[in-house]
Amino acid sequence: MSWRVYFLLGLFGFLLACAISAAQHSPGYMDADYYYSGGLRLAQGRGFSEQLLWNYLDDPAGLPHPSHGYWMPLTSILAAGGMALLNRLDFFAARLPFILIAGLIPPLTAALAWRLARRKNLAILAGAFALFSGFYLPYVATTDIFGAYMLLGGVFFLLVPAEAGAAQATPPRTWINFAALGLIAGLMHLARADGMIWLVTALAAVWLYWLKHKQTAQPGSVWLNGLACAAGYLLVMLPWFARNLAEFGTFLSPGGSRALWIREYDELFSFPASQLTLARWWGGGLGAILRTRLWAFGQNLLSTLAVQAEIFLAPLILLGMWRLRADLRTRLAALAWALTFLAMTLPFPFQGVRGGFFHSGSALQPFFWAAAPVGLERLLEFGSRLRGWRMSEARRFFAIGLVALAVCLSAFVTYNRLFSAGSNKETWDASNRRYAALESYLRETGAAPAEVVMVNNSPGYFAAAGRPAVSIPFGDTQTVCAAAQRYNAGFLLLEIDQIKGGADLFAAPGDRLCLRYLATFEDVRLFEITLP
Repeated sequence: MSWRVYFLLGLFGFLLACAISAAQHSPGYMDADYYYSGGLRLAQGRGFSEQLLWNYLDDPAGLPHPSHGYWMPLTSILAAGGMALLNRLDFFAARLPFILIAGLIPPLTAALAWRLARRKNLAILAGAFALFSGFYLPYVATTDIFGAYMLLGGVFFLLVPAEAGAAQATPPRTWINFAALGLIAGLMHLARADGMIWLVTALAAVWLYWLKHKQTAQPGSVWLNGLACAAGYLLVMLPWFARNLAEFGTFLSPGGSRALWIREYDELFSFPASQLTLARWWGGGLGAILRTRLWAFGQNLLSTLAVQAEIFLAPLILLGMWRLRADLRTRLAALAWALTFLAMTLPFPFQGVRGGFFHSGSALQPFFWAAAPVGLERLLEFGSRLRGWRMSEARRFFAIGLVALAVCLSAFVTYNRLFSAGSNKETWDASNRRYAALESYLRETGAAPAEVVMVNNSPGYFAAAGRPAVSIPFGDTQTVCAAAQRYNAGFLLLEIDQIKGGADLFAAPGDRLCLRYLATFEDVRLFEITLP
């Protein structure tokens, strides 16, 4: 396919990301705030450290604290790269790599569709689906992993040996492909903790490829390819494992295992986190455990249909994957989706429903967008055979209609995420503006710059104000006071009714235990924390 097509798709993707970023003057939500804050510390030369705590899962000793103990560091590394490139420490510079990556997704998807179908029109249609990416579009230009995960997922499928779906002799030096697959799997793990799924998928590619070609394969090739894959993965992840071992005493974050034992999402913020145990989780009852997983199963299926498949693409994706079922890449996509779905349904149901599946599933979007045009072609063949459709006219009609639907959905979702429904008041930056105003007020009241605040979104407060911040723990007022004492917090900023047994603390604020009510500012209740 012509390089001009790829160039135009990339240019349109870049310009669309720029247009969206023009309405985004801050990261926008906690995940993006966290990654931006981590990138800022890296760009300042302070390494993987943070002046905030958004959870207490690893029993942090205090501030500063080793960063990325729960979320992985690749997004922050990209943000730091943007700041280093432009030589400025702000969100404008941090989001540059993400805007550039957003421009790569449409041509990458078109290239994958070309590999799958060898049809220019189908490749262009796939690129258009990636350009107008529905529910993902508002997030491609901010400091979150969506765009990079799509890029890595698309590259993963492009790197699967081209002959994997054909009955041919094994080509030479396939170990290079599998080493590259391992490298991409390592980067995906560096991007998300559940990215380890892609190492399993890469090793499955080694095995399935060998089964396809074992009659003509060189002796020991399956072991060579497997070792090459593992070596590529370890090349990326060994330094991070070594860092975790030095900081936490374990290869993986010590808090990650505690997240298995939560009985509701807000327990991620439990203090102390040592209360999150297998015995306590099991004590909630088998019925509650099963109901939670059944609920997550249904919610994640709905997310697959509405978010990943955008509803109208769902039948086309299924038809396309069925038509491409002999291709190893299709089998690997199905495996990766199934593993991701199960991970976000069984061990991590609350995290999966509250955004984990949305994030993790983004890696599969390029394949789904590439498969949908193949499914459309299959549908048109049915229509031509059963209803006498003229293929050329039907192909043009459906392609234009589907792209129009993608444009409308993307515009609707993006506008409502960036702006208040029915008005032109921006909502994306509302939290950042509120925190900046609160910081000015605190400084006017004499708060020292190094005093720690306790707040709902601690990464967001640090990103907006540069002040050390810790999250309000899950629990009652006594729990809040205990956490404040351990982490030397001086102020509590209460934005919503979120303290157990303390509904009147927000509705009718006043002095409680260690909390001395100061004022209400920007609809936020400000308390000074007074400790003996």
